Amino acid sequence: MTGRMDGKTVLVTGASRGIGRATVEVLHRDGAHVVLHYGNDKDSAQATADRLGDRVHLVQGDLRDPAERQRVWTEAAAWRGGVDVLVNNAGAWLASHIGDDGAWQQGWQGNYDLNLLAPADLCRQAILGFRQRGGGIIINTTSRSAHRGDDAEHLAYGAAKGGLLALTKGIARGYARENILAYAVAPGWVATDIAGDLATDPAVLEGLPLGEVTPPGDVAEVIAFLASARSRHTTGATIDITGADYVR
Repeated sequence: MTGRMDGKTVLVTGASRGIGRATVEVLHRDGAHVVLHYGNDKDSAQATADRLGDRVHLVQGDLRDPAERQRVWTEAAAWRGGVDVLVNNAGAWLASHIGDDGAWQQGWQGNYDLNLLAPADLCRQAILGFRQRGGGIIINTTSRSAHRGDDAEHLAYGAAKGGLLALTKGIARGYARENILAYAVAPGWVATDIAGDLATDPAVLEGLPLGEVTPPGDVAEVIAFLASARSRHTTGATIDITGADYVR
């Protein structure tokens, strides 16, 4: 498996922990040069970089800020003269409480900024850069919520992830002739900070067909496969990673 990504540069957002960190580890194992983006957790990001050694470059940035999104992309591309693969993984499960005007507006704006507009802006930068490189790959982390909606407290999250899924499909359809490929992965419950104590809650585990919450490494392996361009005609597809908890 080593060498599958030799010579490729990959930007992974939200990579200081969870799915992002696991993705950095797997891509690095496969030979990629990885730009590890993080928001606030510098210690965790640096620990991952130190453990992996060479071929890892750290970039910090608050993706809620449009100027920061641009800077993150610019710094990532400057490291090795361009980016071959963009993995939009950064996101947060932000509530949008319906009973409070302020919380409702804040929840929708927060989800729009981080879970939809930030990856959209990075996709735009990637497409512009890929055009100069003869192609490239975008992989967006959506959610099963993009298909089925989320719970009553997270309506905006589900809507934002649904928008990200539609964006991915549009990119795949619109830019395939320029050798720009786009994929989505749609995890369910994953053993990350977002899941918290639910990852070990017996009541939750009882309802899962595999009896366990999805490990981040399972998602990372799918992302790494898509990043390798070994199945170009999968472009536009969404890969569900839910342990059969949600089956379309």
